[in-house]
Order: sequence, then structure tokens, then C-alpha cells
Amino acid sequence: MAADSGRPRNHYREDMYQQSVEHDITIIGGGLAGVCAAISAARLGKSVALINNRPVLGGNSSSEVRVWVVGATAHGVQRFARETGVIGELYVENQYRNPDGNPIHWDEVVLDAVRAEPNIHLFLNTDVRDIVMGESDGERVILSARGWTMGSEIETTFTSPYFLDCTGDGLIGHLAGAEYRLGREGRDEYDESWAPETALREFLGSTILFYTKDAGHPVEFVPPESTKDITNTPIPVSRVIRSGDSGAHYWWIEWGGELDIVRDNERIRDELRSVIFGIWDYIKNSGRFDAENLDLEWVGTLPGKREYRRFLGDHVLNQNDILGQTDFDDAVGFGGWSIDLHPVEGMYAKEPGAHQRYSDGIYGIPFRSYYSRNIANLLFAGRDISASHVALGSSRVMATCGVGGEAAGTGAALALDLGVRPRELARSHAAELRQLLLKQDASVFGVRNEDAADKARAASVSASSFLADIDPAIADPDSECVTIPLDADLATIVPVDPVLDSLSVLVTSREDVSLQVEFWTTGKPQNWVPLNLERELTVPVGGDDQPQWVEIPAAWHPESPENLVVVLKAVDDVQVHARRTQVPGVLVLPHTPGADGDQNVAIEEAEPIVAWPARPLRGTTARVRVEPATRAFEPQKAVGGYQRPYGGPQLWVSAPRDFIEPEWLRLDWDDEQAVSSIDLVFDDDVDVELNTLHHHRTPDRAFPELARDYAVDVLGDDGWREVATVTANRRRHRRHEIDPAMTRALRVRILATNGARQARIVSLRVY
Repeated sequence: MAADSGRPRNHYREDMYQQSVEHDITIIGGGLAGVCAAISAARLGKSVALINNRPVLGGNSSSEVRVWVVGATAHGVQRFARETGVIGELYVENQYRNPDGNPIHWDEVVLDAVRAEPNIHLFLNTDVRDIVMGESDGERVILSARGWTMGSEIETTFTSPYFLDCTGDGLIGHLAGAEYRLGREGRDEYDESWAPETALREFLGSTILFYTKDAGHPVEFVPPESTKDITNTPIPVSRVIRSGDSGAHYWWIEWGGELDIVRDNERIRDELRSVIFGIWDYIKNSGRFDAENLDLEWVGTLPGKREYRRFLGDHVLNQNDILGQTDFDDAVGFGGWSIDLHPVEGMYAKEPGAHQRYSDGIYGIPFRSYYSRNIANLLFAGRDISASHVALGSSRVMATCGVGGEAAGTGAALALDLGVRPRELARSHAAELRQLLLKQDASVFGVRNEDAADKARAASVSASSFLADIDPAIADPDSECVTIPLDADLATIVPVDPVLDSLSVLVTSREDVSLQVEFWTTGKPQNWVPLNLERELTVPVGGDDQPQWVEIPAAWHPESPENLVVVLKAVDDVQVHARRTQVPGVLVLPHTPGADGDQNVAIEEAEPIVAWPARPLRGTTARVRVEPATRAFEPQKAVGGYQRPYGGPQLWVSAPRDFIEPEWLRLDWDDEQAVSSIDLVFDDDVDVELNTLHHHRTPDRAFPELARDYAVDVLGDDGWREVATVTANRRRHRRHEIDPAMTRALRVRILATNGARQARIVSLRVY
């Protein structure tokens, strides 16, 4: 494309100003899917038009709608599931800049991220409603799209080799003639047990939210004429109403599933607002609530939609892919939110507001679900991807939409570079796409760095130290001592790397007992839950008032490193000793079924991920020691690895230090290397859930595990020379372009963290 691509060609008509612009990629829809697609493509050198028909970016997460951004972590139900890549950057930056979860500040976090990319040309308040179609090599393609910018009275024609429909409703694909579905498929189509017996034109409904405030003095509420009397509906009985709740706590204010979500949007809006005022009237004037000083601060005017058109790609993601965690060769993103389906009556249903079913861990989404099967240059991301209605119940949440946006944007950029269509990219270049996404630190799992250009992979790797045990008292000596009563079965997930001959658990038992122990495997490397019972044994414990180490023989020798779940069966008057700290890759799971505590949701307590919750003891690690010493945290883990937990923690962790002297990770080559770029991924603990509007508060604005101050050095004839230095870092992924240097060795020195006692590096690449 010419150097001035993206610049408008302008002319006037008497009644409007017209312009034509050309870009490598045109993305229509400025929700999180479109934003992540635009940023990822722009960082790969592509000129991008990002078009949004609203004045702010973020879609349903914006201050206009105010739905909180959730994803694979599923409010902390899933483990090691938080997204990385572009959506991960937005999460982490919002945590630092916006700890109170103000939706106005979130708008600016998203806008700043877009404006930081010079290759993105942003068109706000621009509604695209016309497209021009054509043919290329016998295939139908979009040639151009035309949009109208409200307030500016500008008509713009957008021309690109590739278009992305990130509109949510799927309008662009609809105009292009892309094949899609509306409503619920019949059970037999994809053999989905949660699908209806026959296909139905029914949808997940739309929602409007409201915010309240304490005025500090009595406030009277005079209901507007539109207010619905909710005492004549099932709402007061079937839903939990609390005067202190607002925002997305009221996600269940939902309606329209039996209507046409788009055609009836105005009717749906009016009904939702009438119920909001009815709920507020009930809170303020029924006498049932302590709400004298409360006032409405904000009520939305735009329905937040959950579902409409779902395009058909070369693969339709379905219930079995999610619950069976299908392994796709072209998996380019992941989800983990439950299959979350709502009654079609919405807020008027007498049954719970949602029925949820979880996969045993995160699941992959194939690239074939992100492009149209009949429009050759159309990709999509968001809630309009190629998924069944049941699968959409999981894939529709916004962090997962953002993951898909990065995958689709990166895929379009790579397709341009290779001169192939998305279908050929999926068939013949999926490995290249996955490697490119991994290099970007995008949300892919089970992908090992095989980048031939990465010079770190050919180096020998060493470090100042590494953690050789999972005992939290060794990993974090100053952490608080606690005990866990063994009144319920208790599981500890132990990374076995490479073998486990035995493990010892620190317990207190005043009486002689027989401790029943079980060994379980997790089914897949991305899982952190007991699925398959492998072994049972009994270990005698003598009575003693003092803590004692109880040795458990293991003789566990897997073919490759893996997670082993060690379950201690419940026994009276036994305490397991623990510390208030989190050792990487180690979790403690009590057998006390529970999900995220939402009383408006129905769950299956027998599901393993629910039966063994991580939430109650997250941040607490049992006193467990392993023999022989673990290699799970060796320096080699930071080079040529997976970049996120997968069959183990997958990172270098130093021994605990006070950083009076720096901890370092070093690369040595046999021959001198030309180095001009260093790519670092630090640990920001992807087991910690983040939420843009904070349905809970995460205590640290910057992750303690992240390197705060660090330096990169190369070794020359005159010794070590510093080529990059950073202070006050709060980001996971850092890339340093340096003046080309010839060297036989490179090191990263961690001078301080944001609070953790260990230095940690997930990935080090050199180019």
C-alpha cells in the first residue's frame, strides 16, 4: 500500500462532505473485540480503520452501558485463566489507573490504548449501513463500506482488502450476505444436551443497568409514569434485591428473548427502564429496605445485548467443544466462562436468572470460528462469531470477545503478509499464526515457543538462583502462619517436574489417626482440578501436640511434567499447616462446593470445578515439601516455553531475596550474536481475577510479582554494558529495541519487584 494510505480523498456535495479512505484492514465495531483487533493489527504494521457508531469505545463495557468485563476466570471459579495480550494489558492498566472501578476512567483506558497506536485511524460516531460487494478469484468479497459520521455530517467510503465485523449484531456480514444463524439450534444439529429438542427463534435477552449513591440526607423518590409495579410480577420472589447493590449486580434485569433483539430494541429498552424504576420504587417506598438516603445516580438508556446474529465459519463452536475441551490445531484463543444460559422470559421467569455449566478448565477456540465461510475477506470477533447458541453462552463474555479480536486482527494481518485467504491460513499456516500470537503474549495455551528467529532458544540459560521447593515457608519466609482444619477433603495441586518420589505435609494431630490419601490427575495440562483417581493409600499419623511432617510415598514418574492433585481425606481434629502466600503453580482446594456466590444463578455442585473451588483458599498455600527438589522453576523455563501455566507453572522463579543484590537470568552463546531486540514477559499471576468495574477489590494496583526495576545488559570485550533500564514497571510484556550489539552473553537483572520476594520471568526472547 502507498505511504499515504489511510489519508482521505475528499470532495464536497452541496448537502454533505464526502471522503474516501483506504486501509489494510477496516474494523467495524468499537467494542472490546474491535479494539483488540485494531491494536493487534496495527502493532503488526497494518493501517487500520476502526469505526464505531457510538462516541465512546468499549461497547457494553463503556460508560454508556456499564457491564463489567468478565472472561475465562469466571469470577475466580477457573484457575490460571486470566487473559493476556491486548485485553490483558487493558485489564492490568485499569487495575492501576482505576482501582475504584469508575466506568468513566475505563473509557479513557481503552481510548488511550487505541490512540497509542499510530497505525489506527479512529472514526467515532460513524454508522456503517451500506457496503459494495464484488468478486475476486471466483469468491464473493466486500469491496467497500460507507459510513455516516453524526454531528460532523461526513460520509466516508472505506476500502480495504480485509473487513472485520465486530458490531455484535453482525450487521456488516448481514449486508454482505454472510451466512448466519438466529436463535437456538435443535439438539440434534450438534448433539448438544443443553439445546432444545427443536430449533427455536429465541435469544438471550438484553439488559439495562443502574447506579445508586448515598446522598447523605433523606431523598424522596417520586416514580415516573412509566414505572412498573413489580409486585405484580415474579421479580420480588424469584430474584434477590438488595438496596446496596447496583450496576452489574443487577445483570438479571433482562428481557426480549422472545422478541427480535434488534427490531424490537426500542420496546425492550422501554420495558427494561420501567422495571428499573419499579425496582427502585420497591426499594425506596415499600418499607422493606434501609434506603432513606439512597438516590438513583444513573440509569442506562442503551440495552446491552447478549445475542443476535451468529455467523457461520468453517467450524461452529459448540457445547461439546467447550465441555470436552476439544484440542484444535488452529486454536487461537481460549474461553473459560461457564455455559451461561438464561430463561427466555428473562426477569419475569420464576426460575433462576441463569443456569451455568463449567468446563474443567480453559478451552480453545479455533481460527475457523473467526471468519466467514462464504465471504472470502470477512472476519469477525465478538458475540457474532461462529458458535452455536449454547456455546455462545460462554464465548460471548467481553474478555473472551477481546481475545477473539486479537486473534482475528492478527489473522487478517498475517493473511495479508502471506497473500492467502483466512481459510488457507487455517488449513496451512495455523502454526505460524499461533506462534505469532504467542510472540505477542496473546491468550493462547499449550503452544511452545518454536520461533526460529528467537536467538534465546539457542543459548545456554543460567540464573543467580531458582526456587527448588513448593513449601511456602521456603518460598516466602516472612508470610503469615495459618492452619486449615481437615473437616472436609483438602486437595493440593503439586507441579511434578520431573518426578515425585515422595511428599511431606505439615500437620497437627493430637490423636493417632489413619490419613487417607488420594492421587488424582487433571485430564488435560490446562486443568487444575481432580478428574481421574489414580491411586489411594493410607498413612499413619501419630498423636502429638506439636506440628509434624507426615511423609507420603508417591513414586510418581510421568512422561512429562504435569499437575498432580494430592487429596487428604477429611478426618476430625487434624490441622494442615499453611502460609498466607501463593507459591506459583500450587493451589489448595477444599471439597466444599461453590461457584461465585451469586444467588440468582443455578449451578451443578457435582461439577469438579464447582465441587473443588479455588476461591476460598486462593492466596493460601499448604506446607508441602517434595522429594526430589522440583525443577518447575528452573531458569530454562523462561526460554522456549509456554508463557502461561500448562502442566506446571512455566516460569523462572528465583529463591526468595531482599534484592540488596539483583537476581539475574543469563543467556550464553557459543558464537557471537547480533542483538537488536529483547522481548520480556514477566509474571502478573494469571490466577488472579480482574474485573473492570470491580465486583470485588483486588488489593494491589500493580501486581507484586511483576519486576518493578530491571536492566538488560550485553557482554562485550570491556565487560557488561547496560542497553536497557526500566523503573516503576507495572506491565507484563515489555519489548526493548536497542542499537545493534555484538555479544556472546545477555542478562536481565531484576533490581526490585512490586512486592514479591522472588524475581520471576515467564519468557525471554532475543532477536
